[in-house]
Amino acid sequence: MTKVGGNSMAECKVIDLTVEPATPEALAPFGAVIGREAPVKPVSVDFYKGAVKMSYPARFLCEHPVEVTLAQMDRRPGEVRYMERHFQHTQAFVPLGGKPFVAVMAPPGDGELPDLSQVRAFRFDGTAGFAMHLGTWHEFPFAVEDGTDLVVILSSQTGYDLKAKDALTEEAHGPDLDKKDIVARTGNVFRFELME
Repeated sequence: MTKVGGNSMAECKVIDLTVEPATPEALAPFGAVIGREAPVKPVSVDFYKGAVKMSYPARFLCEHPVEVTLAQMDRRPGEVRYMERHFQHTQAFVPLGGKPFVAVMAPPGDGELPDLSQVRAFRFDGTAGFAMHLGTWHEFPFAVEDGTDLVVILSSQTGYDLKAKDALTEEAHGPDLDKKDIVARTGNVFRFELME
């Protein structure tokens, strides 16, 4: 039994999340879909006689150098203990290899914690990714299959902020990042089923 901040996982109230499809409409409060299903019209690039089309489904904002990283993920339990948000960039996740993944998010808000009644889980089928709005609360995505790769586009500041993790609370804070232990702070843990 893990005990943090006065709440053990056994003492927590479990909030079950239903995993829903990641559609542009469902994701609108959290960010934008990056993929062919995004509600934007592609525009032909003049030099290639219509063979290349570009669309602009999401704006990426960042106050620091941008890093393009690769997350190599295996399955982990569908349980959300921590949620974080970013103040200085619009983090993006783009799948490679067509493998599905689940993202758990809550809309941006002014409070110190996410609105727990607004937390939702979305299943991406592997053909599209997403870019979050500034301040969207989220947990790092969950692989549905072992060996799932995601390109993560993020601020270099996020890494520095994560390294400043508090040894006692295991939370991390910095100019860009606000990572909170939802279990310790609220006595709630979110759970969902990772269905293939």
